[in-house]
Amino acid sequence: MTSAPFSNKFIADKLRVGSRGLLWVGVALVVLGVAAIVFPIAATLVATLMVGWMILLYGVLGLAGSFSIHGTGPFFGALLVSLLSVAAGVFMLFNPVAGAVALTLLVAGLFSIQGAFEISFAFEMRPHDGWVGLLISGIISIVAAMFIVAAWPGISLVLLGILFGINFASTGIAYVLLSRALKTLS
Repeated sequence: MTSAPFSNKFIADKLRVGSRGLLWVGVALVVLGVAAIVFPIAATLVATLMVGWMILLYGVLGLAGSFSIHGTGPFFGALLVSLLSVAAGVFMLFNPVAGAVALTLLVAGLFSIQGAFEISFAFEMRPHDGWVGLLISGIISIVAAMFIVAAWPGISLVLLGILFGINFASTGIAYVLLSRALKTLS
């Protein structure tokens, strides 16, 4: 019997094949989450510096690529975006605390999107064991996003690291539970 693409059985079969990898990703996320909770300022600054480097690299590559674009409008548009990216990356690298405050709002948006995805995925998996863990993780992600917005900018530096830790740990636990539940599916 073949199942329709994206049906619950199709998703469960594909996930069951990779359940061991899902288990180890979950364990790694729990470890990272606990470390971020224990050292929240360090976690916030590390995240800010990583994002700063990525934005800077994107800007430099975009700057190099902008000179291969023909046409005045597209060239200057690509040049402007690249220069702004370089400036934002340099700003975050040399002012990580201020960058963390700005990054806090971006993370709130990302947590909201992740939460929506996990809730949607949980309802796709609903007839199978493990769906509740994903649902709870999605709800935690959305609640974390609301806390970020409510506390911004006052305690961004500490809050961001703690929320990253909670998010990583809850997602890791959900992946471990889902991996265990998928192994029992027939």
